[in-house]
Amino acid sequence: MVVVGAGVSGLAAALHLLGAGREVTVVERDPHPGGRVGRMDLDGFRLDTGPTVLTMPDLIDEALAAVGESTRGRLDLVRLDPAYRAAFADGSTIDVRTDAEAMAAEVRRVAGPREAQGYTRLREWLSRLYRLQMRRFIDVNFDSPLGLLCPELARLAAMGGLGRLAPAIGRFLSDERLRRIFSFQSLYAGVPPQRALAAYAVIAYMDTVAGVYFPRGGMRALGDALAGAAVKAGAAIRYNAAVGRLERRGERVTAVVTADGERIGCDAVVLTPDLPVAYRLLGRAPLRPVPLRFSPSAVVLHAGTDRTWGRLGHHTISFGAAWERTFREITRQGRVMSDPSLLVTRPTATDPGLAPPGRELHYVLAPCPNLRAGGPDWQRAAGPYRDHLVRTLEDRGLDGFGSAIVTESLTTPLDWARRGMAAGTPFAVSHTFAQTGPFRPRNLVRGTANAVLAGCGTAPGVGLPTALISGKLAAARIAGAAAVERGSR
Repeated sequence: MVVVGAGVSGLAAALHLLGAGREVTVVERDPHPGGRVGRMDLDGFRLDTGPTVLTMPDLIDEALAAVGESTRGRLDLVRLDPAYRAAFADGSTIDVRTDAEAMAAEVRRVAGPREAQGYTRLREWLSRLYRLQMRRFIDVNFDSPLGLLCPELARLAAMGGLGRLAPAIGRFLSDERLRRIFSFQSLYAGVPPQRALAAYAVIAYMDTVAGVYFPRGGMRALGDALAGAAVKAGAAIRYNAAVGRLERRGERVTAVVTADGERIGCDAVVLTPDLPVAYRLLGRAPLRPVPLRFSPSAVVLHAGTDRTWGRLGHHTISFGAAWERTFREITRQGRVMSDPSLLVTRPTATDPGLAPPGRELHYVLAPCPNLRAGGPDWQRAAGPYRDHLVRTLEDRGLDGFGSAIVTESLTTPLDWARRGMAAGTPFAVSHTFAQTGPFRPRNLVRGTANAVLAGCGTAPGVGLPTALISGKLAAARIAGAAAVERGSR
């Protein structure tokens, strides 16, 4: 069988299929594995061009275990402490720690004992929410919305999981800064905290309870690890092999044909490109009563500098004074944030080898509208917006950030679109209620008997953990859930 795409979901699918006894060929357009977990080498700096936050390494371990390997044997993971540093417009900072006692002490320091008690109760709620959802609503193939009708749905409702995220967090915490720390993650699912389902607090669980990690060598090491294990287990991976078309006989895909004409026969295929590309290859798309809605996008500035700033952790969330207004701007008004909240990642804090000696690497992510929602003309606005980000960081205490830059690269929604990402967003289809769980685009496409989708556009959704799960779910569609589960033990 053939897997199209050597990203995280495709490699996870390949590993689970190998573990179930299938022969697997992976075709990848890039010269390296990773997919959206991208890479770039620039003037001696080793840039991660995709996600920088790694959580739930047990899911990596599950995929590797399918072929008898382990995370420990393939990756050197460092648990980050703090997981994040949150910096606020009033000058205060909060270190987000995943150890319960350490975080309670930090909350007590900045907000008092009552908030610390609220944090403890929130942590317990997040943990129960995660255990319930992972088992019944995330790591599962839905064939119909009727699959939701189970006792666990009533339990989820009783826990408040079907309400809205911001009020749910507010039941435990009154300090606005703390509320932001435990709700901002919903933006990566494409919905503001005020409108996101409280069930998406599971993302906060992954970040603030389960822990944040970083692989030495950069995030690119994840793709290398998964691909290396797949090849050792017998997979063939063809790099620099973009897929041009699929051959079909009736409802079955019989071969994958690369852009240079190579024909690879298959008895089944896993497609991991973004949904519009996958549907185009299949020659059909499911009918939906309303068009798909896509998540906000992001502008990313990669800056190699000649110094760093002590106020920065490995991950720093720089919150602006505005909050709800900024969400309205990027999700409803099609405008860039007037007072942006930014994720600043300094991977050289953990792995200095990612930069030349005496240099530092910084990654600045600014959420922005996707191309369908509006936003500026990025052909003309990229440079001025880059300058705006630099000034914003300098105004927030990173004095001389602009003059410290020795090399840089800027990514805008246009660049994501050139990579085949619909609406110019790396965060794919948003997690509105109508695009969640069994209502999310399925990993099966009607009219095709042996093609399965994987990746963040299909179930269960956006993010590295869910991409790994989507690969497992795709493998289960082909080899059977029992065979995949046996292989992962």
